[in-house]
Amino acid sequence: MTREVPSISQAEWEVMKVLWGKSPQTANAVISSMREQTEWSPKTIRTLLDRLTQKEVIDVNKEKKVYTFSPLYSEDECQRAEAQSLIKKIRGGTMKSALIQFIEDDSFSEKEIEELRSILDKKNK
Repeated sequence: MTREVPSISQAEWEVMKVLWGKSPQTANAVISSMREQTEWSPKTIRTLLDRLTQKEVIDVNKEKKVYTFSPLYSEDECQRAEAQSLIKKIRGGTMKSALIQFIEDDSFSEKEIEELRSILDKKNK
């Protein structure tokens, strides 16, 4: 059974990337990592952690004095949910036409084309 992943904003994605890279992490550790990548204030990052907690995308361990945060969904689950959402928005949920559009509008290396062929061949069996 597939869990329904809550929608997350682009800014929340950035926080999730830090937690997918390593977890559990304290808020201060997340802030430290984020400050290397962005100019966001600690308050903004804490707000994003709070939002992700309220959306139940991350879990907060409150057993110790310092709370730690961990993702409740894998990066793959979130990417799949985001792709489905995007397809619904741009093509009314029709996967085939969205894929055709992506393939026609993008250029692929030989290796990428072989990967796509391999995926389609496996799907056809």
